[in-house]
Amino acid sequence: MRVQAAGQPRSSDAAPCIVIDLVGVLEAFKATSGYDAAVWTQIAGGALTREAATNRATPPPTPTPDLLPTASHGSSTSSTPEGTSVIAAIPGPRRAWLVIGPTSEPARLDVQLAFLLPVVTLILQSALEVEHAANELAERYEEINLLYTISEILGRTVALDEVSGRILTEVSETVGARRAAVFVHDARANALVAVAALGVPKESVRDIPVDSEESISARVFRTCHAAIVDAADMHCESEQPFRAGSLLSVPIMWTSPKGGAEPLGVVNLSDRRSRQQFSAGDQKLISAIATQIGTAIQNARLVRESLSQQRLRQEMELAHDLQMRLLPNVDIVAPTATVAARVVPAESVGGDLYNLFRLGPGKTGVMIGDVSGHGYQAALIMALAMSAAAIHAQTTADPGETLTALLASLRDELATTEMYMSTFYGVVDRRAGMLRYGNAGHPHAFVISKDGAAHRLPALDPPLGMGSEAPSGASRPWREDDVLLLFTDGISDARNRGGERLGEERVVEAAIRHRADAPSAVVDAIFTLLNQHTGDTRRRDDLTIVVLRS
Repeated sequence: MRVQAAGQPRSSDAAPCIVIDLVGVLEAFKATSGYDAAVWTQIAGGALTREAATNRATPPPTPTPDLLPTASHGSSTSSTPEGTSVIAAIPGPRRAWLVIGPTSEPARLDVQLAFLLPVVTLILQSALEVEHAANELAERYEEINLLYTISEILGRTVALDEVSGRILTEVSETVGARRAAVFVHDARANALVAVAALGVPKESVRDIPVDSEESISARVFRTCHAAIVDAADMHCESEQPFRAGSLLSVPIMWTSPKGGAEPLGVVNLSDRRSRQQFSAGDQKLISAIATQIGTAIQNARLVRESLSQQRLRQEMELAHDLQMRLLPNVDIVAPTATVAARVVPAESVGGDLYNLFRLGPGKTGVMIGDVSGHGYQAALIMALAMSAAAIHAQTTADPGETLTALLASLRDELATTEMYMSTFYGVVDRRAGMLRYGNAGHPHAFVISKDGAAHRLPALDPPLGMGSEAPSGASRPWREDDVLLLFTDGISDARNRGGERLGEERVVEAAIRHRADAPSAVVDAIFTLLNQHTGDTRRRDDLTIVVLRS
């Protein structure tokens, strides 16, 4: 049995991947001990299948059910004309057994079992973990891709019916539904009103009272719990136009910036192309994006309903909270790295961003970006960059390639808006003692060493959107006491009442003075310096700083 890392080609000449060769282990065992061995697993229906065995001209016979131990650490022996064998249950969720023998010299079978069983157990457990990781990665990629598409829709469209229709199309394609409808709650009528439909005319879909006992849509809205209903169950006349076969109904949720969640509506999916019932996996996927769908609908509704300046200010405050939620918690890379970060937009929303990635044992990815300008357009580019970076950072270990992929994802939006984005992306490999990085036009990136020296990590390429060349990469040694300091030009360009800039040198000097302190103390010291310099002067640009120690 060969266990292959998720996302790698399966051909024999594929790129290097993690491979655990159970047959090779059993062959090595035979070479050193002289005993044959085999691993058997139970498949659907109770039949046994041989996963791996030593290379014998005559394979070992299949163990009979009465000799298979059921306890996780149980064992039994079997005697045949060929000799004696020991059969042991392999601990773990998978029903599997290790067979050693047959042999005419059974005296040391127990010793050989005590040696080989833990090794085989570890290999099977690793195989199971890789399989689960591959499935999880596939599900997460599909979810991230759908979220990215929704973020594009949100950024480009303000009409509620258009937003809902485009989102409905994307969601239906993901789960293979040919009929679907999006309902939004009308508080005045206390009814669910169809704003989009797929496979049927929207005009044919009637409003559904929220208190309806027959409607699965109304029940899902009231309980805020998704449901899968069989083809023969809970038929409601109002749901007939968009229902054929089983129905997947998911509430569209909106999480308030003040906390708490409320339902905005319901997404209904039916008439699956495969003719199969919707699965728990489908429900999980759609439920995972329900909050984002709610965000899209809520934002579109707010834009349309923003008829006064007060309403517009509320919307921008909401957008600020949403944007701040896109930024990762610094604890996600602990304990590999200790990070402190702070983002302060010049307006309600801005174009500064940072991102953090766990990339494997001892490896931490850190990104900082500054979209030209600030405000809503810059915030849109920032949101797209966050979504794209989350995907690309996991697909390549080279920072230059990551920035190249990020540029490809953002090129159209940057060209359309005539904007650009300075970006630094570094990967700190603590075990290898190496910092690899790509720098696309970001001027403020430093490594501060234990002795207080500040080493600039120079820009290797122009900002993303200003050139067509693929970003490159570089590397430098990384020591245990090194500190990575990243900030945007809003900090160094901050001015006081007299128009004097704070300057990069004073920012770096503050970091050097506090280099032995925790990263949070470094961030606090720099913002204290900045506030003392600017006082109550209006901020002209977004402020972002990231400090990392690993």
